[in-house]
Amino acid sequence: MSQQPTSSSKPTPLARALDQNETAKDTVEQSAAELVVINAVLKQEIPGYVQVGEVAQALQKTDALENKIQDTAQDLAEVNEVLAQEIDERADLERELAATKAALARAKG
Repeated sequence: MSQQPTSSSKPTPLARALDQNETAKDTVEQSAAELVVINAVLKQEIPGYVQVGEVAQALQKTDALENKIQDTAQDLAEVNEVLAQEIDERADLERELAATKAALARAKG
């Protein structure tokens, strides 16, 4: 979803922010997937009679953490969409401004 800069320009701060956010989102999603596997293994390997007290609380906390990480990944995806829209809007405005400046220069000259 990241915007590619034109050959004559370097990435804008927004484009760099979007790229960084995409990387963070991917890392968070990967971490959530790994936590799902770890949690499943723990629940399967730890006998039910041991899943009490602090062990049960730890398993519940990993469930909650898993959900929190997945929610954060979704939040990052939504932020990325907004950033991508802002980049597109800004590029459109910059093109309009360049066209207006060119028309003004033609009108003056």
